[in-house]
Amino acid sequence: MQFSVYQESHIGGRKVNQDRMGYSFTRDALLLVLADGMGGHLRGEIAASVALQTISTLFQQQAQPYVKKPQRFLEEALQAAHRDIHQYRHTHQLPETPRTTIVACLIQHNTATWAHCGDSRLYWMRGSQILGRTRDHSHVENLIAKGLALPSERATHPDRNKLWNCLGADTPPKVEVGAGAGLLPGDVMLLCSDGLWSMLPDDELVRRLQAQTVVRAVPDMLQAALRAAGDGSDNVTALAIMWQGSSVVDSMDPLASTIISTEALPEDLHSTTIRDTPLPALDGAAAEVDAFDDDEIEKAIAEIRGAIEKSSQILK
Repeated sequence: MQFSVYQESHIGGRKVNQDRMGYSFTRDALLLVLADGMGGHLRGEIAASVALQTISTLFQQQAQPYVKKPQRFLEEALQAAHRDIHQYRHTHQLPETPRTTIVACLIQHNTATWAHCGDSRLYWMRGSQILGRTRDHSHVENLIAKGLALPSERATHPDRNKLWNCLGADTPPKVEVGAGAGLLPGDVMLLCSDGLWSMLPDDELVRRLQAQTVVRAVPDMLQAALRAAGDGSDNVTALAIMWQGSSVVDSMDPLASTIISTEALPEDLHSTTIRDTPLPALDGAAAEVDAFDDDEIEKAIAEIRGAIEKSSQILK
């Protein structure tokens, strides 16, 4: 298994960076995870950190050296992260449960499987095409899927920021798991927060990742998003890989130094950029219509936004 990878995050114009990202791998499996904590008053960075640590820990326990049932693993890992966020709130007696969006991708045997809750996105690109993209769990996406809003309204619709799905809500998340996608050498997988995709159109993301290596494209994209957003920029975060499969890389290739090869690793070795560090306590693409009920979606949106407003009032 060989791939090149790059990850970077910027705080933008916010006081706190609530985005978290990281990756873990064994000889035969690679896990990518990105989370975007919700709400400045809810300390979303806690929820994002807990989620990454939980999912990475489960990966290290189950990838021996690969995960037997990747779709089930992602479903159960995201549900476990949700429970651990609630446990953190209980242990530290927080006034509200921190919340986060999440997107995760597991790659093994040249096949990618992904899952998400919320509006942190995954893009699967090959050349100049987007072969796959997660659909945001937002009110506006639900309207677009039903023909009640236009795709061109994604960036301007008044309901564009209303999410109905996340980790840390009062009810368990609805984890959306994608089917396995067969990867070819040169394919790019991009995970990013809305601070990136809301500022740069999909075709620009493709163009930049096609024209440069991920090591150069990702920082350039983040800077472009920050410039486009101006002083009020959201946190901007991206994690991208270019898949090389199991092909042998020519040592004279100028890209060789940026490629990670796992083929010589022992079966029981795990490597990760997601560290189990102590967490602070709280101080002062076209898709089918979801089977989720409209009333249920509206209730979830109201519950999430109500919790944000309630927490804001408590902490003033």
